[in-house]
Amino acid sequence: MTKRKPRNAKERARLFKLFGGRCYLCGGQIDGIREAWEIEHRTALELGGADEDHNLSLAHAKCHKSKTRDDVGMIARAKRREARHTGARVPKSSIPSPPRMKREPRRLAASLPPLQPKRMFR
Repeated sequence: MTKRKPRNAKERARLFKLFGGRCYLCGGQIDGIREAWEIEHRTALELGGADEDHNLSLAHAKCHKSKTRDDVGMIARAKRREARHTGARVPKSSIPSPPRMKREPRRLAASLPPLQPKRMFR
């Protein structure tokens, strides 16, 4: 995983000019004074993305928040897959268990025919 570089105001202004002030997620123009905007990684650092200009873009804060929400799920899935692949996470059981049968309550009295008295003598 690449480490995130801190960005000062000069660097943010350079990136704003480089990308033309457009949100890469919705395509809308970003008003740098009135709207909150963030520098966004196209490929998340946790998923192997670099912290370089070719992997950076501008995004509205609300657009970036929704993409980050999606990225969190993908990152968790990738970490689980990696743990399984490297053997760090061992499955609980190597043999799959059969599905459990749902038992119905016994109602013998209702299902049996009524008892007939036995005749001992004819």
